[in-house]
Amino acid sequence: MDYKENQHIGVYGLIINNNKILLIKKKTGPYDGKLDLPGGSFIFGERPIETLEREIKEEVGINIKDYKLLDTDSVRVDWVWNDTPVKTHHIGIFYKVNDYDNEIKNEVEITDINDDSLGADFYDIDSLTKDNLSLIAIMELEKLGYKIK
Repeated sequence: MDYKENQHIGVYGLIINNNKILLIKKKTGPYDGKLDLPGGSFIFGERPIETLEREIKEEVGINIKDYKLLDTDSVRVDWVWNDTPVKTHHIGIFYKVNDYDNEIKNEVEITDINDDSLGADFYDIDSLTKDNLSLIAIMELEKLGYKIK
């Protein structure tokens, strides 16, 4: 069977407070319908932290104030786009966000700038499952010691 190979590099923020994590509701791509870490792709010339700041502002509506580089890693995601199987190598640079300002947008419109987030909210980590989370979110939460069912 024919398939397409794709490589995606993104920057993502982990905002965890009181056993709750801030996640976005995905609209498109391999994680359509799942919960995912806020973040996304580079614009040419951006440094990783600039990408994180921009993506979190677009998808979540907040300005990050304090952060620390946490991890870099990757997963492979197999999915279907327009009836074509796609094998994606999803590479992430992950930051722990310790402080931010502004209110979190629970609902966000899909636009040319924000093309995949329907909004964000805090979710109890113990209630999350492998069925409702993106692979990168599962990977990072498990690295932090959380057990995802």
